[in-house]
Amino acid sequence: MTKGHITMPGLRERNIASAKAAIQICAMQLFTTKGYAQTTVEQIAEAADISPSTFFRYFNTKEAVTLHDNIDPIIIDAFIKQSPSIPTIRAMRNAVQELSSTLSTEKKQIELQRFKLLGADPLLKNKAFGKTADSIDAFADIIAQRVGKNPNDIAVRNLAGAIVGVMVAALQQAYKQPSMAIFEGDMDAALARLEQGLEL
Repeated sequence: MTKGHITMPGLRERNIASAKAAIQICAMQLFTTKGYAQTTVEQIAEAADISPSTFFRYFNTKEAVTLHDNIDPIIIDAFIKQSPSIPTIRAMRNAVQELSSTLSTEKKQIELQRFKLLGADPLLKNKAFGKTADSIDAFADIIAQRVGKNPNDIAVRNLAGAIVGVMVAALQQAYKQPSMAIFEGDMDAALARLEQGLEL
């Protein structure tokens, strides 16, 4: 494995991500105006100008729309583009800062609506944080490719777990009190503390 050689997402993957994001925007708008429980898959599909069968090509359930994270793939893409010469945590901070500066206000608002919904529903919130192991696997893969190590290397998994851990801690606060702060400094501050060693 060559250090710094990381496979970029293909056109098909980017198209799928774009379609999911578009469906989720429509869903969040309906959840906000009609309420989560009162919104049906059929209504989401109609708002997104697709058929229910097309909806189910991308999401198995209404719940899956809410749990879908559009931010991780953007951060991962920005992280992959960072120079291999930049230390890993610094590269992740750069990726988060890039997200904050390039993500549209509309998309940030959609995420805040999603955070509010997740924070208000204990079952959804638990399922969202239950995906932490998957996030660690994803970050371990890209970190391993970046540094030329095996994703199962304990040092790689330790670093991936630490990065995901501080990001999840920041998100927990965002779920309790959704605000633009998560995009405007809170996530970077969490990673900055990790970069410094998390000393108190």
